[in-house]
Amino acid sequence: MNPEIWGGIECTINRIGNTFRDQLHYCGHYTRDDDIDRIAELGIRALRYPVLWERHQPVRSQVIDWSWTAQQLQKIDRNNITPIVGLIHHGSGPAYTNLLNDNFAGGLAEYAQQVASRFPWLEYFTPVNEPLTTARFSGLYGYWYPHLTDAYSFAVMLLNQVKATVLAMQAIRRINPAAKLVQTEDLTKIHSTELLSYQAGFENERRWLTYDLLCGKVTRDHPLWGYFLSLGIKESQLFFFTEHPCVPDIMGVNYYVTSERYLDEDLDAYPVHTHGGNGIHEYADVEAVRVAKSAGIKKLLLEAWDRFHLPVAITEVHLHCDEIEQGRWFKEIWDSCCMVKERGVDLKAVTAWSLLGAYDWVSLLTKHEQVYECGVFDISDNVLRPRLTAAIIRSLTNEGHCNHPLFEQKGWWHYNSRSI
Repeated sequence: MNPEIWGGIECTINRIGNTFRDQLHYCGHYTRDDDIDRIAELGIRALRYPVLWERHQPVRSQVIDWSWTAQQLQKIDRNNITPIVGLIHHGSGPAYTNLLNDNFAGGLAEYAQQVASRFPWLEYFTPVNEPLTTARFSGLYGYWYPHLTDAYSFAVMLLNQVKATVLAMQAIRRINPAAKLVQTEDLTKIHSTELLSYQAGFENERRWLTYDLLCGKVTRDHPLWGYFLSLGIKESQLFFFTEHPCVPDIMGVNYYVTSERYLDEDLDAYPVHTHGGNGIHEYADVEAVRVAKSAGIKKLLLEAWDRFHLPVAITEVHLHCDEIEQGRWFKEIWDSCCMVKERGVDLKAVTAWSLLGAYDWVSLLTKHEQVYECGVFDISDNVLRPRLTAAIIRSLTNEGHCNHPLFEQKGWWHYNSRSI
């Protein structure tokens, strides 16, 4: 049996400086009445849908108005689509907390309890989307609030988000014991020159930390236990996760053309904006696909399966490109997932992400320029205009297959004449 097809709406509410930016506001979702019905026409089985903390409780202890969200969730349910509810999506919480604050985890748990109390029928939750990615962007690279650039801050932010996930699921399950955790994270892989193999090895171990922590695998025998302690993280902070395992019911992995990276010390071969380092060596960090070094989704899914043996779903598939290449990308990921499922991997679904498109992700949300990239639908005229990927999805959900002459040619990521 083929994987299901799910959908997702790019819904980030995150903070840059003192400004909160809301993707659903930019794409007009709050003011159009028929988005859910139009999405349902695709035939998807589940929808990643935001019920975000920053939007619903921007002021501490305020009485939450659930009316609009209740209408949306009812529409999803009426269309026989299962909602997978997200509570934080690349955010740092409302202004009265942040990823470094001791009250972040408990605050999200209190909010999660309110969501579950108001909607006790909800079954699938993603309390925190991509904790590792968010910790890197907020704590290591300084792109997002609180804009820090050190390894200790990264580690604290990661642990706070994963702890928030554990506490949120505990709160939800006190109301609905059948509630399930769909934990999302970028499915990455680092490739490198021989000189930088030590850095690639470290990052390839680090990429699993969200799941390792949730599964209680970060013990004194874990390869990164010493790394945490060297940063000043206390053993008690790590023991929390071995004492309170919260194994995901579905391991949600997100895969982009940029997910695999290549590290190269030959700086002259790459643009300056790719240059960085680790204090020992300087090197360029580029998309592996640009230098024909990527492993591909099939191999990475098998690595995830071999490490965790958990049910898995691709929870984001999106390519910012013209609609032909975007369609090729989705179909290629779908075909790869079907092959992996045939090999015995418990692969549940492939998720068409960014159904309504996204704004300013070309600058990783650091610039407010309203640069729009189309998704499965083009909403640039404030109506949902289906693109090629929408036709592919409808064919797969209705007929179980999709044949098109465009698929006879491979996407640009397969050719060696790629520019950087």
